Amino acid sequence: MLRLLKYLRKREWLYVACAVTFIVAQVWLDLKMPEYMNSVTQIAQGRSTAHAGAAGGLSDIWVDGGFMLLCAIGSLICSIISSYFIVHIGVDFSTRIREAVYTKVQGFSLGEINRFSTASLITRSTNDVQQIQNLMTVGLQMMIKAPITAVWAIAKISASRQEWTIAMGIAVVALVTVVISIVRLVTPKFKLLQSHTDHLNQLVRENLSGIRVIRAYNAEDFQQGKFEEVNEEFTGTSLFTNRATAFINPFMSLVMNGMSLAIYWTGAYVINTASLEEYASLFGNMVVFMSYGLQIITAFILLSALFMNVPRSLVSAQRINEVLDAQVSVEDGPGVGKTDEVGTVVFDHVCFSYPDGRGNAISDVSFAARKGDTVAFIGATGSGKTTVVNLVPRFYDVTAGRVLVDGHDVREYRKSELAKRIGYVSQRSVLFSGDIRSNVDFGDNESDDATVKRAIAIAQGSDFVDAQEKGIEAAVAQMGTNLSGGQRQRLSIARAVARHPEIYIFDDSFSALDYKTDRALRQALKDEMADATCLIVAHRIGTIMNADLIVVLEDGRVAGQGTHEELMASCEAYQELAYSQLSEEELR
Repeated sequence: MLRLLKYLRKREWLYVACAVTFIVAQVWLDLKMPEYMNSVTQIAQGRSTAHAGAAGGLSDIWVDGGFMLLCAIGSLICSIISSYFIVHIGVDFSTRIREAVYTKVQGFSLGEINRFSTASLITRSTNDVQQIQNLMTVGLQMMIKAPITAVWAIAKISASRQEWTIAMGIAVVALVTVVISIVRLVTPKFKLLQSHTDHLNQLVRENLSGIRVIRAYNAEDFQQGKFEEVNEEFTGTSLFTNRATAFINPFMSLVMNGMSLAIYWTGAYVINTASLEEYASLFGNMVVFMSYGLQIITAFILLSALFMNVPRSLVSAQRINEVLDAQVSVEDGPGVGKTDEVGTVVFDHVCFSYPDGRGNAISDVSFAARKGDTVAFIGATGSGKTTVVNLVPRFYDVTAGRVLVDGHDVREYRKSELAKRIGYVSQRSVLFSGDIRSNVDFGDNESDDATVKRAIAIAQGSDFVDAQEKGIEAAVAQMGTNLSGGQRQRLSIARAVARHPEIYIFDDSFSALDYKTDRALRQALKDEMADATCLIVAHRIGTIMNADLIVVLEDGRVAGQGTHEELMASCEAYQELAYSQLSEEELR
């Protein structure tokens, strides 16, 4: 938790100083009231040696009562002001932490995202940060006020009668012992609770995104069973922690009432055996001691509530620090700037293994693409096609070998610099909530309406976009769920076209298109990408027959590369794929 305090700015530290000042003033005013109460008590008993006469005594009661009222009002004002500062500290601090986590996650490669899981990163960015905010807004005031109140009040009653002091000491020791025991008991459960929260988020997210498949296969009961299992684990852990912490309140009431009973019982005994002259003084002292004693117990109650919040907040802080301290495997390079080559991609004996993989996903892959070339990758499922193209935009870094773009190793580029050279269309069409225009003119494209419409036309999307009442301003739901698969693919392709990159990457990006649209789209792209390099992952032989270079992958290795005619003559793996899809006449 202390490591997160570096995100506090000078203004927040100034707010902390102001909050401490007003909290000290509040405590001083709260502890001042029992002194006036003692004076009022003694005057009411008619035994005060500091006052004379009944009328004078009554006026003094009004004066002391007025001072008590002023102390109460002043304490209220100080409490409001200190709360204002503390709320600002908590909200601003949590905002900065949330921004830091989000920024860090944006820099993660796919390896780090997979290591933490998407559901866990969402929980850490929301629920865990909220736990930190709760500790700062509620706990900070307790953290400052409770110790000051306890120490100051103990100092004021340190010279009181031994019987009352012993009763107070027993109450404090009992309270501290029980709180520490409960904290040690529930702390491990809080970490488990956050883990269950991750699992719940993951399951709910999975069910909502796959709701159509679940309904199509009548899997509601099966998924309900999975949810109930996770929910019961979460509920069981929550019940354990809540029951343990719920024990604190009745125990505190027992301690407080027991201390009051002990003080009144011993006070009654002492007063009963005292002389008449000591009666008023002893009675006033007992009232004051009780008032201070209640404030001391209240301070420890506040500390107890703080201790109940601290363990979960510490777990959340640890989880946040895990994200902030995570070593990013894909770091920015020094930068390249202008290059002599444009649109070239070279794989030089590239090997790559996933962070959690046992062996290489691809091994010794080498090929070269010049400006204007179309390079296609084909092979069986799991042969490494997507892995190869994901190494170009540095979603991962190679394990061995080099990937060169425009004559430079991709690790030399800044990530933003490399991204500007690439138009990427992923295997799964990803759209964002907004409208069609914002999805095509995405990121740093900065395209005008004419460019957006032209990109949509090249992607063969004008028919369904023009059919929309608002055209390119038509709404797009999250993940494009209000569009068909083919429409989503065409908008994803339009997004890459609008970027005017020197290198296009299409990762099986035509699978949802019918043959007529596919053919028209490829012809339009051929005209558009005449001076651009194109890397295509495909499963259909018919769509890549005219590529300048076809790389055949088998179990992560290059089984052959060349033109369609060359591979038909020399590569058995390519021949098997070709004859499984097309007839001999179609392959000619």
